[in-house]
Amino acid sequence: MLMTATCGFIQMYFPCGMYKPTQRHSKPPGFYKHMTFVGCTRFMTVILGLVSLNYVAVSFTETIKSSAPIFTVIISRLLLGEHTGLYVNLSLIPVMGGLALCSANEISFNTRGFIAALATNITECVQNVYSKMLISGEKFKFTPAELQFYTSMASVVVQIPASVFFVDIPRAAETLTLAQVFAFILNGIFFHFQSITAYVLMDYISPVTHSVANTAKRAFLIWLSVVFFGNAVTLLSGLGTCTVIIGVMLYNKAQQIDTSLLLHATADSKKSGGIPLIGKVRAI
Repeated sequence: MLMTATCGFIQMYFPCGMYKPTQRHSKPPGFYKHMTFVGCTRFMTVILGLVSLNYVAVSFTETIKSSAPIFTVIISRLLLGEHTGLYVNLSLIPVMGGLALCSANEISFNTRGFIAALATNITECVQNVYSKMLISGEKFKFTPAELQFYTSMASVVVQIPASVFFVDIPRAAETLTLAQVFAFILNGIFFHFQSITAYVLMDYISPVTHSVANTAKRAFLIWLSVVFFGNAVTLLSGLGTCTVIIGVMLYNKAQQIDTSLLLHATADSKKSGGIPLIGKVRAI
């Protein structure tokens, strides 16, 4: 978090071509409340993700995270008022089915790890949807680097008391090697660029589409972890992973169909002067 706050501060003044910088003369209403909330969700996402990895395999954690579009659909409806069409909702069924298949047949299944991974999913989805609201605001739009820096600082403030209570800092400092310090710094830099590119992308697409795009990364991580760590995968667990990925591919097609239906219904409504038959639906 310290590394991503440092890198975020630098990128507020040197955006490296990732976004268009904006001159600020004042902070918007509720600035500290927004930054604290997103910062806390970022902190919880990272901590819960590490707790999950402590109990279950990387492949299982990433499979659970692949169900993020479902949670994002629900949270987007609650926070942003965005509604999905029938085909998009139906396409999420195989995602849930694949997740259930993986959970029931995963060799490394552990209740604590499963709950932590599921909680990570929820906090990450809340973070993404709320960040989308801040980064695409009508009256005040945060830049990706501003969101990255201020939420990282808020997360650091939350992490300090957590570290004091739960980490034996002197003993941890004594056992650190130079290679481990370098690994932590490198990990922080990678985390920064992963986060800021996510914020940049979020400015262009909806939270649900962002979650679906993330699934390609999840699929790569699942099989990379299987190869790298030699995790054993049962036939049904592998089938469940494939079902999740296929469900996300179906989501992409369903999104195109629902968007097309919405456009046709809107065009017909304008011609007849009536209200679209499928109701008010925002394509996401």
